[in-house]
Amino acid sequence: MKNIKKNKHKMPEQPPKQRIKNFNEVPLGYDKKTAIAEAKRCLQCKNKPCIKGCPVEIDIPGFIKQIAQGNFGKAAEIIKNKNNIPAISGRVCPYENQCEGRCTLKKIGEPVAIGRLERFIADYEHKKGKKTPKKAAPTGKKIAVVGSGPAGLTCAGDLAKMGHQVTIFEALHAPGGVLMYGIPEFRLPKKIVETEVEYIKKLGVEIKYDIIVGQTITVEELQQQYDAVFIGTGAGLPRWLNIPGENLDGVYSANEFLTRVNMMKAYKFPEYDTPIKIGETVATFGAGNVAMDCARTALRLGAKKSYIIYRRTEKEMPARQEEIQHALEEGIIFKLLMTPKRFIGDEKGRLKQVECIKMKLGEPDSSGRRKPIPIPNSEEKINIDTAIIAIGQNPNPLIPKTMKKLKTGEKGNIITDENGKTSIPGLYAGGDIATGAATVILAMGAGKKAAKAIDKYVKTKK
Repeated sequence: MKNIKKNKHKMPEQPPKQRIKNFNEVPLGYDKKTAIAEAKRCLQCKNKPCIKGCPVEIDIPGFIKQIAQGNFGKAAEIIKNKNNIPAISGRVCPYENQCEGRCTLKKIGEPVAIGRLERFIADYEHKKGKKTPKKAAPTGKKIAVVGSGPAGLTCAGDLAKMGHQVTIFEALHAPGGVLMYGIPEFRLPKKIVETEVEYIKKLGVEIKYDIIVGQTITVEELQQQYDAVFIGTGAGLPRWLNIPGENLDGVYSANEFLTRVNMMKAYKFPEYDTPIKIGETVATFGAGNVAMDCARTALRLGAKKSYIIYRRTEKEMPARQEEIQHALEEGIIFKLLMTPKRFIGDEKGRLKQVECIKMKLGEPDSSGRRKPIPIPNSEEKINIDTAIIAIGQNPNPLIPKTMKKLKTGEKGNIITDENGKTSIPGLYAGGDIATGAATVILAMGAGKKAAKAIDKYVKTKK
C-alpha cells in the first residue's frame, strides 16, 4: 500500500461563479489518463468489500481492472451485466456511503473514486455507441411495469434480458420519473436520461405514455392482460410543514418546484418562458439532497439570496457531502438551528416573511440524530419572496388507494417482502412506493430483486 496515492484524483468542475449562471453539469468528468490513473489505485482485494456495498452488485474490481488496462469496452460490458443505467447511477449514487464506504483504501486515505469511474465508462460508451447485450430466448410471458423511474427502468431492462415481453406504463409524456422531473439539469442532464432510456427500449421494452394506472386503467385490468405486474410509482406526495401561511402565493413544495423547472424546461430560460416566479430571496426548508437541489436551482433562476433553513447543524444534514460542498461554494446561505413557525403574507396574499424560532440540540431521537429543541422567546423574522418545502415525500397514494386487498403501511407505502412480492399474487412493487423516499440506487436494487422474483413466478405459476 505504501506506493498507492492516498487521495482520489480530483474531478474537474465548473467554477462556482460561472456555474450559478447556467444549468450545465457541474462535474466535468475524468479524461482517459485520469481514469486509468485512478483505476490503478484499486488494490483488487480478494474479499471485494466494495461489491457488498453495491445495491445492484456490480463487479467493481472487475470493471476497474479493465479501466486500469485501458480496456474501456470490456469495463462497460462488466458494468452493464448488472446495471442498465450506469450513466445515471455514476452521477447521483451516494457511493461514499455504499461501495466507496467499504473500500479498503479508506484505511490510509480516500477510497477509489468508484462512482467517477463508473460515470467515465458510461460516458465513454455513449460516445462510442452502446452495444445491446444478448437476450434469453423469448418466454412468451408478458410483464407490465408501472412507472419509468429508476425502479421501473431497472426491473423492465432485466426482465427483457430474461426473454420476457415488457411494457412500461408512464403517467407523464416523458420517461424517467424522478430522474427527469426531480433532479436538476446541472446534476443529471436530461440527455443522459434519454440515452439510458433508449438503451432500455433497445432491449425490447415498450413504453406507453400518458397512462395513469389507477385512473386510465386499473391494476386489476393489467393483471388480466399480463402474467405479472411491477409497481414502481415512486414517492410523489409532498410533506408539508403544517404551519400558518403555507397556502400563500410563493410557497412551493420541492416536488412542484423541481417538476416545473424540469418538465417545463426552465433550465433553458429565456428560450422557454416557464411559470416559476422567483423573487430576490428564496428560502428552502430541509437539508437533504432535494433541498440542496432546490436552493441551488433558485440561484440559477435569478435569486440574489438563497437560504437553507434547517433545524439541526451541518453535521446532521442528510444530504451528500458533495452536494453540501457545492451549495456552500455557490453562495447558498445556511441558517442552521432554526425552524419555521409561520409564513407571513402581504395584503394580496403574497409571501413576504417567514418567522423562525431558534433551536438547540438535545439527546438523539429515533433517527440517531440529536433532537432539536425550541429555545423560548428566540423568534426571528426573515424577509423572503419564495419558500420551498423540502422535508421529504410520501409514496404515491393513487394505486394503494384504489386496491382494497393490497396491504399498505402507515404512510401509504406498499408492503412487500425482500423480493418485492406484495400481498396480491403476481403483483410486485419496489423503490420509493415501497420504502418511502430513498435513493436512486436503492430503487434500482429493488427493481433488480423484483425482476428475479417475477422471472421465477411467471415460469413456475400454474
